Amino acid sequence: MPWVKWVVLLAVLLALQFVQLPYYFSMPGDAAELTNMIEVEDRQEYEGSFALTTIRMGQANPVNYIWALFSDQRDLMHENEVRPEGETDEMYQHRQAMLMTSSQEQAIITAYEAAGHTAEFEEHGVFVTSIIEGMDIEGKLLPGDRITGLDGENVSNLDEMFAVLEERDIGDTVTVQFERDEAEDTVEVEMQEFPEDLGADPGEGGLGVSNPVNDRELIRDPDVDIDADQIGGPSAGLMFALEIYNQLTEEDITGGYRVAGTGSIDDNGQVGRIGGVKQKVYAADDDNIDVFFVPVEEGEADSNYEIAVETAERIGTDMQVEAVGTFQEALDILDDLRET
Repeated sequence: MPWVKWVVLLAVLLALQFVQLPYYFSMPGDAAELTNMIEVEDRQEYEGSFALTTIRMGQANPVNYIWALFSDQRDLMHENEVRPEGETDEMYQHRQAMLMTSSQEQAIITAYEAAGHTAEFEEHGVFVTSIIEGMDIEGKLLPGDRITGLDGENVSNLDEMFAVLEERDIGDTVTVQFERDEAEDTVEVEMQEFPEDLGADPGEGGLGVSNPVNDRELIRDPDVDIDADQIGGPSAGLMFALEIYNQLTEEDITGGYRVAGTGSIDDNGQVGRIGGVKQKVYAADDDNIDVFFVPVEEGEADSNYEIAVETAERIGTDMQVEAVGTFQEALDILDDLRET
């Protein structure tokens, strides 16, 4: 009967749209000016601009999967590359938010130190961002808990936590002191080997907390507000630091240029690798950015810089791509641009 083929066709179309595959696709986002997100108390004004670059991601259905195979602007990633097995959407979003918070703090520390202002941490413990499925800790600690001690020893940061755990062996039971919903509690957790599918070496193990981060309050003078709640992850660290530094200092380090970029940053101003470089080059070019900063990763195969240069050449952009390994190198490049 004729109507049967239409029912079958409709079913196929619905499947193509709503069946989710174990892959995520990424595509270019935009270049967002940071002067709209960051405000230093008594800030200095300037002519140019700094912008972070974003990508858009989504779980692939058959249509998106095929599209990504034939699109230079899109990439596919297996879901295990995006989130650990067993990590829920809520856990993933929480982890991304924690990474963004840490990125902002590290950017403030870097910029304030370079500009000769005060910024330092008060440390309160270690945040649990996600739990490794199948280990003894599962169901005992939850994302959002704050670890404050191990076996009666106070823990105020990751270094102190790892120092205690290095003295423990697989099979040992550790008493974990933690806070949840402003209430203090303890729980016994057995040290276990990490699952093989995480890529751990044989015999390597721990408590089972995945991607823990320091819970710390950043005290700074002057004050600075960063409103980037809709963005996750650590990749805006370098650009945050440049924007904050420019608002702290009298000289306009942009030289009137529109500057965008990507790269994580640590407390020492080191710029680190990020994902989605190709899509971010597209995003910056679409927004007519003059200069694009990207982690150099010197000596690394398929480095962020190599990917960015290759992409820029392929699309024929006039945008200047600059490799940076440290915050100071970015400042030096901007100095050179102002002199030309």
